[in-house]
Amino acid sequence: MRAIILNLIAHTVIPLNYAIAKYLSAEIPIFQIIWARHCFTVLLILPVLFFFFKKNFVWTEKPKLQLIRGLLLLGTNICFYYAISHISLSKALTLSFVSPLVVIIFSSIFLSEKIGIKRWSAVIIGFTGAIIVIRPGYIPLDIGSLAALSAGTMYAFYSIITRKLSVSDNSMLTLLITGLIGTFAVSFTIPFVWVAPTLAQWLLLSLIGVVTLVGHFLLILSFKYAEASKLAPISYFEVVTNTIYGYLLFNHFPDSWTIIGLLIIISSGLFVFYRERVLGIK
Repeated sequence: MRAIILNLIAHTVIPLNYAIAKYLSAEIPIFQIIWARHCFTVLLILPVLFFFFKKNFVWTEKPKLQLIRGLLLLGTNICFYYAISHISLSKALTLSFVSPLVVIIFSSIFLSEKIGIKRWSAVIIGFTGAIIVIRPGYIPLDIGSLAALSAGTMYAFYSIITRKLSVSDNSMLTLLITGLIGTFAVSFTIPFVWVAPTLAQWLLLSLIGVVTLVGHFLLILSFKYAEASKLAPISYFEVVTNTIYGYLLFNHFPDSWTIIGLLIIISSGLFVFYRERVLGIK
């Protein structure tokens, strides 16, 4: 129950940084947006660690996994931010939702989780709803679409590693290491792409860092209380919040197909919630 609530809140918060990034991408280079995302996240985490976790601060027990996780999230961000600068938010997010299917497959291998037919069904039903959001039928695989698919695949492995690290490393430490890896790696591109932001753009860039910190902290906490494969179908709820942000910020009003798809997505999420809450299935 606690894991589901934390995961739902995380998937309500995280899409906001996609919307801000899409808005900024018209004038600010993608790598500069990604650099700001990681840099501001680090700047926000450091005082939190100093004031609240200083006494209990312990360095990671799994530095290699932390490095891989950081690089996977960086790759996910590069691909997804590129995708949303070329295609719509809803299409990019929906194509990236191959990630729950990948999580289901590989969590049984890397995390030794038992995957039942009902959990498989919830993921497949949710994915069907996500496809309907961008129209049933053939989806052209342009460069933006391929980037979104790549982002979804990398995010799946990121989720699996997050689950493994959540039982050994402090959540704030994991966020800090991820931010440091992203900041360091992208900094090499900054001299070649830098565009001087306005004050309003600086505020939006810093807001991406705030949203990222809050959303991913909640996401990491949720993995402490439930298996990655159990939480995978709930990630489809992000399509709901993404659609809301798309309407409020870009005036993209959802049509009938979108509404049908969202209802299917919500139903798959509620099914997982029912099994967790009422039936008490772990």
